[in-house]
Amino acid sequence: MISIEKAIELVKLKSEPLLKETIKPVEKAGGYLLYRDIVSPVNMPPFRQSAMDGYALNMHDSLSYKLIGEIKAGDSQHPNLKPGEAVRIFTGAAVPDSANAVMMQEKVEGNDDEIKIAHQIPLECNIRPMAEQVKKGNIALKKGTALTPAAIGYLSSLGTTRVPVYQKPSIALITTGNELIEPGKDLKYGQIYESNSKMLLSALYSLKFYDVAIEKVEDDYNKTISALSAAISQNDLVIITGGISVGNYDFVGKALSELQVEEVFYKVKQKPGKPLFYGKKGNTNIFALPGNPAAALSCFYLYVYIALQNMMARKKNELPRVRAKSLTAFEKKGDRPQFLKAIYENGKVEILEGQSSAMQQTFALSNALVYAPETLTSINVNDTVETILLPV
Repeated sequence: MISIEKAIELVKLKSEPLLKETIKPVEKAGGYLLYRDIVSPVNMPPFRQSAMDGYALNMHDSLSYKLIGEIKAGDSQHPNLKPGEAVRIFTGAAVPDSANAVMMQEKVEGNDDEIKIAHQIPLECNIRPMAEQVKKGNIALKKGTALTPAAIGYLSSLGTTRVPVYQKPSIALITTGNELIEPGKDLKYGQIYESNSKMLLSALYSLKFYDVAIEKVEDDYNKTISALSAAISQNDLVIITGGISVGNYDFVGKALSELQVEEVFYKVKQKPGKPLFYGKKGNTNIFALPGNPAAALSCFYLYVYIALQNMMARKKNELPRVRAKSLTAFEKKGDRPQFLKAIYENGKVEILEGQSSAMQQTFALSNALVYAPETLTSINVNDTVETILLPV
């Protein structure tokens, strides 16, 4: 059994970036990282652009100007203004080369033939220069940039339709247990509804990992070997829930050994989630999580999350941790470090009741985990505690 710190260190060390390239339509590339630099195919903006609604001027000494036309956004006309002439112009429209400033409409009076501006303005005032954002042939976004909605919008504004990104891992999600049945079916005595696959699939989807295959395996040694062998050979990441303890019908550990999976670690000194396995076979990362739902989800956020971020070559690979004042008291039993389900808001955190590893209801209300280290025996009201913020 190893410490939490050592387990995290080993996951960071062993879960290497996939470094595989795939091409995605720009509108479906959100959440990916750029595999290569993107070079701009155009100047942005591609012409001198009005920053507001107003009047484009060829400036002279007088405050009065002859109005000779109008330019809307998208118009291709390119009038030649003489000194003392102006055109009505709108935000985003192309400013004629002969214009050297735009006066906002609120400071202009006049009619269809002549206008008067309130005061003189500097040259190039309210004009966005051509290529102000990026020049044609220059790097628009660098390799490794996270494609946020803003980045997608920016690339689209450059005319980009497809982008090279780091391929996301293919994931197999395997649940074990004869007592588990699908929601929607009638429960028989001794059965429970299977929830881990739905829970972990939702967690993966929320992190924008969509290439996920789900399989349920009976508590049978040969069937477990067959399912794990296929999953490991076909995926970059395999997540198993249940069957990793030492009971008579816990076959996952034995199957992984039979398949010659390298054991990086097995069992972590923590609560919940002590019977956690992490291993590798070739380039495939394998996590066997406890079957209890709260323990499985805690281990996912603490360890599997790190592996996923590393596989995507992301620099920030752990969930954020903050210091928060506790609104509640808590007595810790035993000598294992503990992760406590909690609600965090505005620098304060409430540790919830019902901390059992099987308590899904408490986790359903949580948005954070409070870390109670080995040396801590109790938490008092207003104590400052380390708090892990969970993805929403």
